[in-house]
Amino acid sequence: QYPDVEMTPQPSRDVSADAATSDPPTTTEPGSDPDHGTKHTLVLLVRHGLTESTGSVLYGRTPGNNLSSAGQAQAEAVAERIAPLGDRVRFVVSSNIERTQQTAAPIASALGLEVASDDRLLEADFGEWTNQKLDELRKLPDWPAVQNHPSTFRFPGGESFLEMQHRMVNAVTRWAERAAGGAVVLVSHADLIKTFVAFAAGTHLDEFQRLVISPTSVTPIVLGASTPIVLAVNSTGGDLTALAPA
Repeated sequence: QYPDVEMTPQPSRDVSADAATSDPPTTTEPGSDPDHGTKHTLVLLVRHGLTESTGSVLYGRTPGNNLSSAGQAQAEAVAERIAPLGDRVRFVVSSNIERTQQTAAPIASALGLEVASDDRLLEADFGEWTNQKLDELRKLPDWPAVQNHPSTFRFPGGESFLEMQHRMVNAVTRWAERAAGGAVVLVSHADLIKTFVAFAAGTHLDEFQRLVISPTSVTPIVLGASTPIVLAVNSTGGDLTALAPA
């Protein structure tokens, strides 16, 4: 159990308004600022691999959605990308659902680690929209709010985007504290990762749908400085060991 981190709620706004910025995350762990002795943590946010229904059904937390053969190949490939980080990675953490666990497993194996589970990394609770076809959901009157004003939207019978962002910020921040001075791999879901990227970049939540997080992409972010440092977003290839703040 980890105590919650305080996050300032982001106000809703019109699309014509200037983008508001969120407060930088505050962590209590000294985290490698030469002036303050802080220990920076490299956080690798990884989306799960493809399933048979990725992009067509909003299956959310429904159990039994396993990686497809293509998704399994993606998981092995991202494990090969992360493996050179070696002992720098202290933890591999996943939401407690098949597609993320199956993506995390080869990563952990390549690093000689076990997969830890954290329900704060779970997919959104889509409520009544769970297991609905996306083509049908796009016809609903509420769909424009999901795309243009997500900070004001709550899934019917489910959670809001702000709640989703809040728990993701808590999860990432706490695992970064535990891995201070090293790295941590967090395997989660597209919208969860996008909400954290928006927070880390100081971008209003209403802009987060402009981001793309592809299956098994890696989004590396450094925490422990006065503000987060976003090294890349949606990285699908290249040497992760070379990533460092400028």
